[in-house]
Amino acid sequence: MPVAPKTVLCIHDLPGFGRAGLAVITPVLSALGVQAVAVPTAVLSSHTGGLGAPARLSSPGYGPAALAHYRRLGVRFDCIYSGYLSETSQALLVEQAMEYWPDALKGVDPVMGDRGRMYGGLPAEMVPALYNLCARADLILPNTTEAALLLGDPLPGPGATAAEAADAAARLTRVCPQVLVTGVEAGHSILCAGAVRGAEGYTVRTPLFPRSFHGTGDIFGAVMVGRLLQGNVAQAAAQAAAAFVGECLRATPAGADERLGVWLEAVLPRLMPNEPPRR
Repeated sequence: MPVAPKTVLCIHDLPGFGRAGLAVITPVLSALGVQAVAVPTAVLSSHTGGLGAPARLSSPGYGPAALAHYRRLGVRFDCIYSGYLSETSQALLVEQAMEYWPDALKGVDPVMGDRGRMYGGLPAEMVPALYNLCARADLILPNTTEAALLLGDPLPGPGATAAEAADAAARLTRVCPQVLVTGVEAGHSILCAGAVRGAEGYTVRTPLFPRSFHGTGDIFGAVMVGRLLQGNVAQAAAQAAAAFVGECLRATPAGADERLGVWLEAVLPRLMPNEPPRR
């Protein structure tokens, strides 16, 4: 008898143009055989990375109303996965979801900044709000800048080392039991430093592509969540996520506009399970 797909409550922004946020998370999870239930924190005409000021549709009452509706329907979520949040009230929304579905895997991508700088437009109160959210999570996926913000450390320069990332990941296990610090450039590689409370840390290393596309972090997080729900351990899920992002980068031709994201469409079928043809 067929088994119902796992279900993920995805609380992220939804850009109409540019491959980022829910625009990539939803198809990636679907390709992995996971049902994505999207709760947009904002609907944007494009993502906010270099495409001008987007048109924005925001309805503060929508998220709480959606969660209440899902509770009335008796929906069961296997995972709650949050990403970019522009207001502290949205962090409270994710916390509410965690309270409603306490048995779900709780994954948080604490999007706050990159390359040693906090993103413009985010209030300073977002740091403690996301710290509190991370403390409720089972897994967090900060980059080196976000790890420093969560730890209260000085923001890193462009040359953050693998050892520094591993140290930050280990220290963050005091906040959350599983941590993966992402996007560390190390020579000709890019690596992620993983730490698990009470266990050995690990490193995931893939070839470095000298290009920077928007949305790759969202693709990475979606693949990792999907693989975890398939039963992979964190290190294997992270390796699969990093490898798939690498495939996306290789499929995107030289000269492609980095603001528009990788050419996900070309490689999305590779995530789908191989099934024998029906007779």
